[in-house]
Amino acid sequence: MTQKPRPRGPLAGRLVLDLSRALAGPHAAMMLGDLGARVIKIEAPGRGDDTRGWGPPFVGPEHARESTYFLSCNRNKESVTADLKSEAGRDLITRLVQRADVLVENFRPGVLDRLGFPVERLHELNPALVVLSISGFGHDGPEGGRAGYDQIAQGEAGLMSLTGEPGAPAKVGTPIADLLAGIFGATAVLAALLERESTGRGRVVRTSLLSSLVGIHSFQGTRWTVAGEVPRATGNQHPSIAPYGLFHCADGEIQLAAGSESLWRAVAQVTGLDPDDDRFATNADRVTHRQELAALLEGAFATDSAAHWLERLDAAGIPAGRVRSIDEVYRWEQTRQQGLVIDVEHSTLGTISLPGTPWSFDEEAADTAVHQAPPTLGEHDASVRAWLAATEATEVAALASTPGSSK
Repeated sequence: MTQKPRPRGPLAGRLVLDLSRALAGPHAAMMLGDLGARVIKIEAPGRGDDTRGWGPPFVGPEHARESTYFLSCNRNKESVTADLKSEAGRDLITRLVQRADVLVENFRPGVLDRLGFPVERLHELNPALVVLSISGFGHDGPEGGRAGYDQIAQGEAGLMSLTGEPGAPAKVGTPIADLLAGIFGATAVLAALLERESTGRGRVVRTSLLSSLVGIHSFQGTRWTVAGEVPRATGNQHPSIAPYGLFHCADGEIQLAAGSESLWRAVAQVTGLDPDDDRFATNADRVTHRQELAALLEGAFATDSAAHWLERLDAAGIPAGRVRSIDEVYRWEQTRQQGLVIDVEHSTLGTISLPGTPWSFDEEAADTAVHQAPPTLGEHDASVRAWLAATEATEVAALASTPGSSK
């Protein structure tokens, strides 16, 4: 088959071997692919990545159904099937490791060792290899061997206690632990590749769903570690700034953020409140009396439409916005202009639209980048194996022609 063009980017010429499945590892590998690396994804014969079966929704003809979940985290990759428990599968991995710049895996701790590829073996095969290893709860410690799934991690890492209405823990609407682990992992891989330029040796990068969520506790973390306060959920109101959150208008919801005293005074003027009311004199006062302030604002906003209030808030320089549904986001001209929707040609689905990359370089429009569609299972079995055989033949020929080499 004809090789489709890979995305341009700073990692062009780098090879990533993706042994991961589900979401955290595949998301990290996809980011590296978005940045221009060639990503070869190894999948189990017959069933492939777990996410190929996660649905509905599924799309495509009955004989070639694709999971939209899989499509979300596997663009810019080539799919090769291999049984890692077989001699042939281990041989393929060995040959790819010898030529890879990065290996991504999210097996439970110890599984890769049992498959015959402990870190020591990987670096024997390729001392320059950067290994990204993602686990659920860390690679050591009393619970390091636990299986990790996003919602379990959200609960264990305290995020659910901060999310939703008071007394009703709620998960975030996307698998945020998986996605953050992938983002943090890919970021550290880039640093390891940069370091390798001077040392010639690859690092092992480790992260986990647990560490990714603790890593974003931000001010909620220091409320406990420094101030000794246990943060609790505050619904759609900010725990440390007021007014800052969601309010109901006559026909829908809006959100506003008064992150300074001048913005608070502007909100008060627009809504007819007294900015010098003793209950609301400072941000600390407003947070203490958050419920009273919210009730007054709700009463004001309920008198007219969301469009009316957004126009008035905007005219006063107050940050505010709508609460959009997902379909509205992807139809929004601002989203599309930023290149956050991309069209790709899928081998069985035809033209499909995907969420785009969240960055661009220089003045190049984000939507002009060339992207590969997520692959069908084993789509690149023949082409990757042919490329590998040709590369090895070239290397052998080059070695044979080198003076002093063994013939």
